[in-house]
Amino acid sequence: MNIAIASGKGGTGKTTVAVNLASVVSSSGTTVEYLDCDVEEPNGHLFLRPEISSTTPSVVPVPVIDEALCTACGECVQMCRFNALVRLGEAVMVFPGLCHGCGGCVLVCPRKAIAETTRTIGTIREGVVGSLRFVDGHLEVGEAMSPPVVRDVVSRSDPKRTSIIDAPPGTSCPVVTSISRADFILLVTDPTPFGLNDLGLALDLVSTLNIAHGVVVNRSTGSDRVHRFCEGRNVEILAEIPASRDIAHLYSRGQLLCDADGGYANIFTGLWNAIQRITKVGG
Repeated sequence: MNIAIASGKGGTGKTTVAVNLASVVSSSGTTVEYLDCDVEEPNGHLFLRPEISSTTPSVVPVPVIDEALCTACGECVQMCRFNALVRLGEAVMVFPGLCHGCGGCVLVCPRKAIAETTRTIGTIREGVVGSLRFVDGHLEVGEAMSPPVVRDVVSRSDPKRTSIIDAPPGTSCPVVTSISRADFILLVTDPTPFGLNDLGLALDLVSTLNIAHGVVVNRSTGSDRVHRFCEGRNVEILAEIPASRDIAHLYSRGQLLCDADGGYANIFTGLWNAIQRITKVGG
């Protein structure tokens, strides 16, 4: 089963939920892996502290134009919807940072003047934390497109394991790339006006994708604002993590809540039980 942890905005505690859930599920005897798809600022490793066994580059294909063959006919420029190719007089210029690597320019060139090479835009790391498998991606500084790196992380998923996918924040392309193959999505929110507004955007997204989902309330203060909101959107709150100075201290030290005193492990055990209940009911 693939379980994605997402949120409508950053700073809600998405990674807190993801790493603790992964640890609890692993401790229950289920073979599990943690995939950190928040490649612009991955931080799951700060809490899980994996032993990294391999590091590989994440690359994308980019066009290379043979100027001896190119006649600047403009076929490739017209085909490219991302403006990665521009005709300047009798030459065609490539902007690698805008290229999505679709290969269309290679196909449409009548002179066969375009070939492809690769460009490194990030790094994929794999490792272990006990029996828990760990994968994360790091987008290179200055790169504009994270979905190819996200795809690289997801492609390394082990189908024999339950996957806990730590998705990027928001509702844009990187998020869709990371959650599109999920069987269940946990949406993490906080009881603030901004949190509820962006939770609504995230609910719109997962409803469009038609993926089963539930909500986790982080920094819960006991207010019924979130409950009223979720009842109105017909979505179930599966867990609430209290607003606590103790939790803030644990987080600042990079410690897992489920390993600390205070009964926090019970929150994530209950969350895992709720996910199993819903997915079994849903078939």
